[in-house]
Amino acid sequence: MNIKEMNWMQLEEYLKQDDRAILPIGSVEQHAYLSLCTDAILAEKIAQDAAFSLQIPVFPILYYGMTPHLKAFPGAISLKIPLYMELIQNILEEIIRNGFHRVLVVNGHGGNNAICEVTSEVMANHPDVKIKFHNWWDGPKTWELIQAIDPVATHASWLENFPWTRLCNVIFPKHPKKAYNPDAIQLINGKDLRSVLGDGSFGGVYEHSDEDMLEIWETAVKEIQESLENWY
Repeated sequence: MNIKEMNWMQLEEYLKQDDRAILPIGSVEQHAYLSLCTDAILAEKIAQDAAFSLQIPVFPILYYGMTPHLKAFPGAISLKIPLYMELIQNILEEIIRNGFHRVLVVNGHGGNNAICEVTSEVMANHPDVKIKFHNWWDGPKTWELIQAIDPVATHASWLENFPWTRLCNVIFPKHPKKAYNPDAIQLINGKDLRSVLGDGSFGGVYEHSDEDMLEIWETAVKEIQESLENWY
């Protein structure tokens, strides 16, 4: 169920039966040869795929996130940290005000992980509300499968190369790239980081088979569904 495909009366009727909803969040930033909106595309699609059979509403994706370390690359839109935190809190408060008491935030961008502090604060202010934060790639079964396929799974590498994040007429390099330590990358300023990264990938191979990617996707969808069905 996609909120943009519902009217207010249908949503009101849903809330008589259920109080679950999904909020996908992403980022607009360089992803080497993939779409600048890769993080948002992945978060939105996996949220919708997971919600479809459960008939749970998915709110519109929040495209923009926090990506200050990639601002030297054209196309990066990074919200200031206080602004982003306030925005997330405002959106969650409004979702709760509408009657949703169980909200799953599905994230597509590692730089957004800091909002867990916001979700904790919102829950503290609303004791009857449960908010879970889930990185689409980070469920235990999904991550185990990713590591089994290729342990070098980094930003803008094969890990994010799905049919729906690829661009037409773009050819990927055939040889793997040296893998960079993500913690070390955080310590390099934007201009220097662009020089270090070159095309923007954090390293590894650029693509794996669609068979592997779809297996990862199906596993990730199932883990999100499990999270939606189990609220402790």
